[in-house]
Amino acid sequence: MPACDEKSPPPRNTRREGSGSIIVIVATNAPFLPHQLHRLARRVPLGIGKMGGLGEDGSGEIFVAFSTQPFVKPSGSNSVPVQQLDNGQMNPFFEATVQATQEAILNAMLAAETMTGADRIRVPALPKDRFRALIQHRSS
Repeated sequence: MPACDEKSPPPRNTRREGSGSIIVIVATNAPFLPHQLHRLARRVPLGIGKMGGLGEDGSGEIFVAFSTQPFVKPSGSNSVPVQQLDNGQMNPFFEATVQATQEAILNAMLAAETMTGADRIRVPALPKDRFRALIQHRSS
């Protein structure tokens, strides 16, 4: 394969390590306001990092967090009472976000099947038995 210089892009059929992207959606029914949901979404990269993600150049991550906590407008009123969880009570939610991110990555890796994409590039599935053995070995 010819060497690439700064003026020419790499050949199209090659895939650089770390060039993937990840989208993580965090949903909760906790009464969080937008600034708190932003803080929650900022914990997602910790879970990705614990799984080996480095956020390399070329990767594009999207993290979104939302709450399903309903706002009930009192009848005959133009205002909505808002409740929020105290900021001092957010640490368990931060921990849960990191752990849920890790678990989602593991689940996705184990559910992935061998696929052939554009330009007939084939990406094999992980050998599930070897992957499970590796995870169990790391846990012990």
